[in-house]
Amino acid sequence: MSAKTLNPASLGLAAFAMTTTVLCLFMIGALPSTWVTIVIPLAISYGGLMQIIVGLWEAKLGNTFGFVAFSSYGAFWTYYALVSIMSSIGLIAVSATAAGVVLLLWGFLTLYLWIASLKAPLVNCMVFLFLTLTFFVLGIGDITGISIISKAGGALGLLTAALAWYNSLAIVINDMHGKVVVPIGKPLM
Repeated sequence: MSAKTLNPASLGLAAFAMTTTVLCLFMIGALPSTWVTIVIPLAISYGGLMQIIVGLWEAKLGNTFGFVAFSSYGAFWTYYALVSIMSSIGLIAVSATAAGVVLLLWGFLTLYLWIASLKAPLVNCMVFLFLTLTFFVLGIGDITGISIISKAGGALGLLTAALAWYNSLAIVINDMHGKVVVPIGKPLM
């Protein structure tokens, strides 16, 4: 009997989903802005470090897509935490326009990952589609300074997180049952 291959994507998706959920709840005003500091440790540990570990695990399994996606979004959360920490102690000044441009660039990266994900199960593809939209809307919100656009980006982020939660739980539950119990949809290509 051969050893079962573990799918690290379920952990990476959970780390992404939790961190995204918490941050986006602040962005839409569902949590008090004074609590936003709880996002930073989560971004470093679970969103950042854990996704980077998962990305390296995906590399070991030979999954280029998983390696690029999880390592990149782990780096995103680490970057987010560093910018937040450095700006809060006065080491850097953050321009909303510059932050918006960076978010648009993350949107571009996510767009090409979405194109690659068309060969993945439908739920995976939907995570990348909505994450692409999230980054573009958040970038536009920062550049224009229009808060309703930024809140719309936060709402899209919550939808993205919900899809990532679903994707993670489907992988775990289907693995435990040894069959598809929670549908993930067929690839579009």
